Amino acid sequence: MSLQQAEPHVILAVDLIELLELHQQPPERVLAALELVKRDYQRKLARQQAMPTTSRTTE
Repeated sequence: MSLQQAEPHVILAVDLIELLELHQQPPERVLAALELVKRDYQRKLARQQAMPTTSRTTE
């Protein structure tokens, strides 16, 4: 399976990995940053799910 045929979240993950590797960040820094990003997106998802479907907008 080629990357072009992969699901969108897989393509995004590959893009993020390439970006992080390009900047040569140490693994412990990357993992700490990803925890912050994950928490932020979990909050966004929770807010989005709490809204009535008629008033949802893209963040």
